[in-house]
This record gives sequence, structure tokens and C-alpha cells, in this order.
Amino acid sequence: MPLVVSYTTGMSKRLQVVVKDEELERFERTADVLGLSVSEWVRQSLRAAERRVSTGDVEAKLAAVRKAVSLETEGREVDIETMLAETEAGRFAEIEAGMGGGGDI
Repeated sequence: MPLVVSYTTGMSKRLQVVVKDEELERFERTADVLGLSVSEWVRQSLRAAERRVSTGDVEAKLAAVRKAVSLETEGREVDIETMLAETEAGRFAEIEAGMGGGGDI
């Protein structure tokens, strides 16, 4: 008799989904082509579907985008090298002031 070992974390839950035989066969083929187990393929598919669904206030998101677009840059592009130098200077100032800094985001 083969030994079967199952690993789950304390917070894992089992989800049982009923599908037709033809669907399961298609799912198995798809997962196989991707080099995934059916379980992993289902987890990834569910996560992708969840990301496609908008959560939160759409009007608030649009207002934030409109505000960002309306900000003036005085006709110039932001120079990434200047921005990085200013960021590093701020970190060094924080470290010298004893405030930590060190990459806390």
C-alpha cells in the first residue's frame, strides 16, 4: 500500500468543486501543459479571477487618477537619477538623525 503524505498549513481549507467529467479532463490537460497540478492550476486561476474583479469605490479611484493627471510638471519630465539621489539623501539624513531609515517602506 503506497504511503500518502499531505501537507497543509493551519490556515488551509479544502475546497471541493463539482465539475463535469469533460471539464475535469480539459482542466487536467491544461494544468499538464503548464506543468502544474490541477490543484495549483485551480488556485492560480481563482487568484487571477479575483484580481480581475474591482473592489472598492470606482469613483474614488477615478478621482485619484484624474488628480494625478492634472498635476503640473512645469513642462519637464521627472529625472529618475535626480529622484533617486534625493531619495538616498533623505535616507542618509534620517540615519544621521537617528530615525532609522534603512529602507522601511
